[in-house]
Amino acid sequence: MVQFRLPSIPYPPAQDHGYWDPITSTLDWCEENYYATTYSAEIVNSVTNLMFVWLAFVGIYNCLRHGHDRIFLITFIGYLIVGSGSFAFHSTLKYPMQLVDELSMIYTTCLMTWATFEHKRPIWVKTVVALLVAGLALFITLYYHYLQDPSFHQNAYAILTAVVLIRSMYIMEVNIRPHFRKRHQEHEKVQASKATSEAEKLEERRQDDRDRWILKKMWIMIAFGLTIFLGGFGLWNLDNIYCQKIRTWRHEIGLPWGILLEGHGWWHLMTGLGAYFYIVWGIWLRHCLNGKSDQYQLSWPSYFTSIPRIVRDETRQNGTYKKNS
Repeated sequence: MVQFRLPSIPYPPAQDHGYWDPITSTLDWCEENYYATTYSAEIVNSVTNLMFVWLAFVGIYNCLRHGHDRIFLITFIGYLIVGSGSFAFHSTLKYPMQLVDELSMIYTTCLMTWATFEHKRPIWVKTVVALLVAGLALFITLYYHYLQDPSFHQNAYAILTAVVLIRSMYIMEVNIRPHFRKRHQEHEKVQASKATSEAEKLEERRQDDRDRWILKKMWIMIAFGLTIFLGGFGLWNLDNIYCQKIRTWRHEIGLPWGILLEGHGWWHLMTGLGAYFYIVWGIWLRHCLNGKSDQYQLSWPSYFTSIPRIVRDETRQNGTYKKNS
């Protein structure tokens, strides 16, 4: 029986030495070292970080063009450093580059932590929150450098991300949804009054439709972002647990198809996209909290072939709200 086999080329042998020798990082991932080029220790794990770089420039451009809050511009710059640091780390497997990669993840998440807890607070509260977050970042930096235990960094990052995500969901539901409900009830009372014009009733219904649509789209963004992020996390863990078996499979199917079995590369692609979804959601949430729901809209033409952006709203025409799906 003839077995079908995709055309492929054999994997070149892994090399113990390369341009960036010696390896000083505390981590060495499942991708074999220096098999493709002497100038990159882990070529797939390096190149997949270009997803971060591209999305960072998309985010920075949109922040500048559409006037989003400065904290999100800074966050996207931090996001760019994460991708660039990870590229350098996987290319060199040097400990200083490992710190740039891992600590920039912590610092960028700390920025989002501050943005989440300081909004519309008195200046003294903003200052206290800033000092607490800065102190936390410093503690994680020093303690991680002392321990040099990757699990500490991974746990710290996971906890920070969960705190920010849960806090943002809480703000969305508690600060926004009750506000919409209360306003809707007030509109119903006003509509019962003969003093309310037909034009005012139409505008109130438009606002209610808009508010329901915004909440629906926000939850869709959360679902997409979490699914992509957790999916990448799952593939990365499979890569860690079954590394030897996966390496065998890669060599059996050859290049370029073996690249599809690089779990840590998928982690970069999927967590980069998932994190981008979260930042964009945060931008939209901030505009809604600032009472600018009519000034900005979600631009997401296709769930599966495009990425979401928050842009200045030009869809409101003739008193109607045109939903951009």
